Amino acid sequence: MQLVVARIGRAHGIKGEVTVEVRTDEPELRLGPGAVLATEPASTGPLTIETGRVHSGRLLLRFEGVRDRTAAEALRNTLLIADVDPAELPEDPEEFYDHQLMDLDVVLADGTEIGRITEITHLPSQDLFIVERPDGTEVMIPFVEEIVAEIDLEEQRAVITPPPGLIDDSEAIVVSTRDEETAAESAAGASDKDSAEPGKDA
Repeated sequence: MQLVVARIGRAHGIKGEVTVEVRTDEPELRLGPGAVLATEPASTGPLTIETGRVHSGRLLLRFEGVRDRTAAEALRNTLLIADVDPAELPEDPEEFYDHQLMDLDVVLADGTEIGRITEITHLPSQDLFIVERPDGTEVMIPFVEEIVAEIDLEEQRAVITPPPGLIDDSEAIVVSTRDEETAAESAAGASDKDSAEPGKDA
């Protein structure tokens, strides 16, 4: 099975290095020197990683045969794809490959059905589940511990505890403008009453 493990960004320097957007929890395994990766578009690859290093928090790679900035820039936006055994699992039991999470049923803690995972989006700050609801609409669920309480691969489900408004706009907590003004006035009054004058001890 093939999994996207990175996307090539801009060229770095003049010796063929490129920045990469990592899309795997195991970059040391998938993006280490000697790794041979398929690409999308396919005509760009396969690419063999020659060296890798971290610079200013970004992973930099150099590929065999890519020796200058022009060649490196030509690889920009190419997806790097690794062959992975479908039965292989991440070393950390709290981590999952995308293919393990696809099509899981998403339910609340009480069993209420929300939908099923149809896509996983990897953002710099967090991952998102794109969940298709029974009516065909979609909702985005951040894949964070505070919201995704359990991933049960045996039962093929993800149990979530969403905050108000995440999956149902009608549950969102709305504060009226009048309430905000009242709160602001109260806070201002308390501040004037409790604060000391500049240069004097309270």
